[in-house]
Amino acid sequence: MIPSDHFVRYYNEVFKTLAAMGHEHMEAYWRELGRLQAQELAEAFRAGGIQATYDYWQKILEEENCLGELTLTEDYFEFKMNRCPSLGKVLDNDAAPCHQYCDHCMGWIEPTMDAAGLHVAHDIHSRTEPHCVLRVYADEAKMRDWEATALLPCRPYDDPPAKA
Repeated sequence: MIPSDHFVRYYNEVFKTLAAMGHEHMEAYWRELGRLQAQELAEAFRAGGIQATYDYWQKILEEENCLGELTLTEDYFEFKMNRCPSLGKVLDNDAAPCHQYCDHCMGWIEPTMDAAGLHVAHDIHSRTEPHCVLRVYADEAKMRDWEATALLPCRPYDDPPAKA
């Protein structure tokens, strides 16, 4: 098994390589991750709705040692990441992070939620600070309303983001 510090560094270098090859290569990689995650999770999310997404990320919060808060309401599930261990590890090593590093979460989550009939928005706040907010809604209009308030909405399937 690869220690998480090494895995994150490897992942970052893969992202840099794909980004250098062109956005379509990064997008293809994310779509494949999304396809695989959808096979594993979409049916449970479809059947359990936003409660099932809350249950899933509650396990992730513990397994990945995230500093974050989970909120479940009638309308949405929210994962507020206060300290992302993944980006934190990338920032703590000697290799600069891929500019699109944070997009990998939404890269697999968006296709998975689409397959489950749910709607997701991700405010990454910053590409250099390890905190963000992810929300999953059953109602697309409510998701769009929240996304319109985002500081830095993450849309990995749009054109690549401008570098800061």
